[in-house]
Amino acid sequence: MPIGFVSRRIDLLPGQPGPEPIRLRTLILLRWVAIAGQLAAVGAALAIGAKFPLAAVLGVIGLAIALNLGLSLRPGRRIPAREAAWQLGFDLAQIAALLALTGALENPFALLLLAPVTVAATALPGRHLLALGVATFAMVTLAAIFAQPLTFVPGRLSLQHPLLVGHWFAIVIGALFFAAYARLVAAEVSATSDALFAARMALEREQKLQHLGGVVAAAAHELGTPLATIKLVSAELADELSEALPDREDLAEDVALLRQSADRCRDILKSMGGAGRDDLLIRSAPLSEVLSEAAAPHRGRGAQILLKPGAEDPIVHRDAAVIHGLRNLIQNAVDFASERVTVETGMDRRDIRVRISDDGPGFPPTLLPRIGSPFLTTRPRAEDGRSYEGMGLGLFIAKALLEGSGARLRFGNGTQGAEVTVTWPRELIETENRGALGQNPEIRS
Repeated sequence: MPIGFVSRRIDLLPGQPGPEPIRLRTLILLRWVAIAGQLAAVGAALAIGAKFPLAAVLGVIGLAIALNLGLSLRPGRRIPAREAAWQLGFDLAQIAALLALTGALENPFALLLLAPVTVAATALPGRHLLALGVATFAMVTLAAIFAQPLTFVPGRLSLQHPLLVGHWFAIVIGALFFAAYARLVAAEVSATSDALFAARMALEREQKLQHLGGVVAAAAHELGTPLATIKLVSAELADELSEALPDREDLAEDVALLRQSADRCRDILKSMGGAGRDDLLIRSAPLSEVLSEAAAPHRGRGAQILLKPGAEDPIVHRDAAVIHGLRNLIQNAVDFASERVTVETGMDRRDIRVRISDDGPGFPPTLLPRIGSPFLTTRPRAEDGRSYEGMGLGLFIAKALLEGSGARLRFGNGTQGAEVTVTWPRELIETENRGALGQNPEIRS
């Protein structure tokens, strides 16, 4: 299933970033497979007596090895579509150069010129695919024009039809490559699709809870007056019964039970009304209040949550996606903290920042470039050092939701534990501070 189809089918948030075009790790792996195949083909060609400029061929293969070794220093980082297109263009040029040195279109392995454009067709936007398609046409033409003939030394190996055998191997290798690559892409797209579906379900659940909170607040407000009336009337009935029927203790107990039930309803609505503050009509709030709302479900879970607002407390959009994303980050910090989680805010002329840190073991350095990918188990628990058995969806969902609001996330380790910094451009999250309306003006007749 192409990645473009998945991105159109699952619309998480307006303005969300597009899916990662292709993993750098995948490009490196495919290039190592190609290098191994090229070296094997060179060895087989020499064995059957093929004549070609060996030094030049090994030099071209050495360029691909050098590129892969350089990229392997940071294999887990995310790459944009432009960089992926340039790397596929390099692979295309490298294969075309090898073909030009070994017979060009007469070489049975000319079929492999289709590999880079196939990768581009499944993973890159249309404009990059078009560019690689044009480059493929140009490389095929140049390889045919500047081709050096491929000849064979007689008597080296008794093959009556060496090119026919080469074509057989090329078709088999090509079929294996295209099948394996299609399978790999399908597995990556399936994992991303599942993770995006989980994020979408989590956001829908958050929005339903907020709707429910508004209904609860309205019910608490509307039922307050009739409950107060019931309590007042029951108190008057108790006084009248004690005077008119002092010997009817059963009636006095019934009235007392009525008053207790009214008090219980009042207490229940009061507690539910606390959750009802999440009214959808509250579209903006101070950043410190948004963070307090995000941290509320995780207070009392063991680690202490310290909120440290900056000198300025900006008014920001109170968005369910932002609250849920911050809540997931705070939950992850609480899960791994030893004693304390610190949430700090700051702002400057351009950006608003939130830094969430804990005093746990931190992120493993080897996994830092992959933090935020779906189905990634991140780090050991603080208290016992055992692996945390989770799917890694919490950080993926948080990253998807917060990036959908325009934020940039940076995962790292501080002096004591893990740190996550969320940065928004002020124009994307800050909103107008309406403030209080003030006293009503005095009307004089």
